[in-house]
Amino acid sequence: MREGYSILLELSDVDPFFDKKKILLNDMGFDVKEIVHNKSSLDRDSLSTTLNQMLQIARIIHLDEVSLGTCLGNIVTNEATMRNEVELYFGQTGGLGFYSPRNEMEAQNFILSLIKSALSHHVRMQTHALQDLRDALINRIHELGTEVKVENKIDINYQCDKEKCLVQWAQNSGAKTRLQIAYVEGAGRGAIAMEDMEVGDIAMEIPASIIISEDLVYKSDMYQVLEKIDGMSSETMSLLWSMKERHNCNSQFKMYFDTLPENFNTGLSFGVEAIMALDGTLLFEEIMQAKEHLRVQYDELFPALSKDHPDIFPPELYTWEQFLWACELWYSNSMKIMFADGNLKTSLIPVAGFLNHSLHPHIVHYGKIDSTTNSLKFRLSRPCSVGEQCCLSYGNFSGSHLITFYGFLPQGDNPYDVIPLDFEVDQVDTMVECPLSNWTTHMVRGTWLSENQNIFYYGLPSPLLDCLRSARSQMPFTKTLIKANMEVDKEVLEDLQSTFNGMMENLSDVDSVDRESSSWDVKLASQFKEMQRRIVSSILTSCSTGIKLVEHELSKCKAEE
Repeated sequence: MREGYSILLELSDVDPFFDKKKILLNDMGFDVKEIVHNKSSLDRDSLSTTLNQMLQIARIIHLDEVSLGTCLGNIVTNEATMRNEVELYFGQTGGLGFYSPRNEMEAQNFILSLIKSALSHHVRMQTHALQDLRDALINRIHELGTEVKVENKIDINYQCDKEKCLVQWAQNSGAKTRLQIAYVEGAGRGAIAMEDMEVGDIAMEIPASIIISEDLVYKSDMYQVLEKIDGMSSETMSLLWSMKERHNCNSQFKMYFDTLPENFNTGLSFGVEAIMALDGTLLFEEIMQAKEHLRVQYDELFPALSKDHPDIFPPELYTWEQFLWACELWYSNSMKIMFADGNLKTSLIPVAGFLNHSLHPHIVHYGKIDSTTNSLKFRLSRPCSVGEQCCLSYGNFSGSHLITFYGFLPQGDNPYDVIPLDFEVDQVDTMVECPLSNWTTHMVRGTWLSENQNIFYYGLPSPLLDCLRSARSQMPFTKTLIKANMEVDKEVLEDLQSTFNGMMENLSDVDSVDRESSSWDVKLASQFKEMQRRIVSSILTSCSTGIKLVEHELSKCKAEE
């Protein structure tokens, strides 16, 4: 019998980014199928080395992974399309560190699942070795949790009586929770841990019987009308159903609707002053595009439906203001759920809606009904201490998307806050050291997120730099310190500097905004603009520093001539 154990880490051949991930794996010396062999007994250093190797592979496998549970609604923007590949795009400049907090937790929990599977198949000697690896990984997860832990301040003056009634109603229907609802300063209502919980523990469990989905529409009198309308989606049907159901005093979900706010305060409700404050930003375009889309959708349905079917669609319940409220409800609270029958449905989850978003979530995977218990389980991907706010991930969303559809900017540096660059350059497939040259869109983000500020990198994304280099030279670009390369990089950096100087001029200074007296939407708009200026400022700093690096190398080249 061979001592030790083996674990297979495999990149699925149906992964939508298979080719790009394969290139990244190959660049790091790995294949798409990598078997990690280990002895039955390893010292601490060897364990750490093994774990680092497995994490490097797992991070790439899980780059830009879209999980069940997240919901974009039916508005798709260019920004949303770009967001799907952010981690991959910036992956080349990421060094050996992790790509994003969410990606790191995906990778860690993926390996944990592989170890768990291996433990069920190995003999005793191998089991001890696997348990040692598992313990080392759990320690890593704890260390990450300690680094990102946020201290919450609870507002004890907010009693959350309606929320407590909702929780009790849900529990009477079979829900289980180890969280209590409280008002968290700076975040609104949130879910607070009532006890210490470990990786893999279930923080909340919601029975399918109290989940609001399209199935309720099919049982209503409005379905026979709506099903005859061309292009009518199940999401829009659910939205129209909720507009009427919120006013139904005999509704099964009255407790749920009673806890919903009169105003969601998302970007869709921004006033004129806030909209004008966003002029020159991506958020301005995103909000205007979203509101125009919704207005067109509403006008296609009303007042026609209310006129033809006043009993089913009472005019007073189907105004534009009511429609916009329902849109904000579904955009900010819905989740994509895979039900036991295999159907994916956009749903509202009573009680679970109090789980807030975080860049460092405790819960990452939560979108599939457990067929054994017919319930939705929110299992922890990292520990959560008693008194700590338990958060999940709404998805790999930028600040502009979170403001538009959720009404907040997350705390901390968001790796998905990118600025797209609107230009096209013919790609050169023969570029040396540029295996990911098939990018059709380019973007930048805060250069403080990059680990590599050195020559040829400058904290800027490699796909962008290589694309701009290829436009200036027909010769393959090699990252060697020769005069021709230095001159090309200087031109590239100077052009980027010019572009972002112009962008900074369009982002007017936000210091003049009176934060204390401003309305909620103007404050939020100002925060976003300040974040955009910070990103652009970091690009300008990196370009300036990079130019100095290049000029220094150029002077050395000239001295050698």
